[in-house]
Amino acid sequence: MPYVGRGGEKMAWALNWAGLKPDGWICCDLGSHVGGFVDALLQAGAARVHAVDVCYGTFAWKLRRDPRVVLHERTNALHVELPEKVNLLTSDVGWTRQDKILPRAVSLLAPGGFVLSLLKPQYEAEKDEMQKGRGRVLDSALERILPRIRQTALALGLPVKGPDATPFLGGKGKNPEYFLLLGPKQDVTA
Repeated sequence: MPYVGRGGEKMAWALNWAGLKPDGWICCDLGSHVGGFVDALLQAGAARVHAVDVCYGTFAWKLRRDPRVVLHERTNALHVELPEKVNLLTSDVGWTRQDKILPRAVSLLAPGGFVLSLLKPQYEAEKDEMQKGRGRVLDSALERILPRIRQTALALGLPVKGPDATPFLGGKGKNPEYFLLLGPKQDVTA
């Protein structure tokens, strides 16, 4: 595999989909876990990546030793404080809903910055939008869930692309995954 985890393939796909080239950028990845997104960002030329995760000890040794990585373990993405604003914030936060994480993500951006968030509808769904006992979102529920997430993103006042389906399936191949792009963030002083 070209990355430390499957997430690297997802991020490489998403960067291409979004038309982003993070060469020389300061980035942050919320929900880093093993570090697949971080690895893809570094391989795409990121100057520095802040890797944030609530876990401890799961982050790949290869990346842990990389001087371009600033590791924030045992850190909740909703409460992270960074020493600098970032040009690109990526996110794969699982159980944390987009209506909670997107406002926090946008607050960490530098002017001109972007948010690239992986959406997993099974974590956004209400109980009645899931197949009973299957852990899978009802197809009819996607027609409600995806517009709901898009409205949350639009309310933040940034341009929005997506959510668009990825070629990847999560949940042991059962659940579709989507990416959402927000940005660029405008300079509020302008």
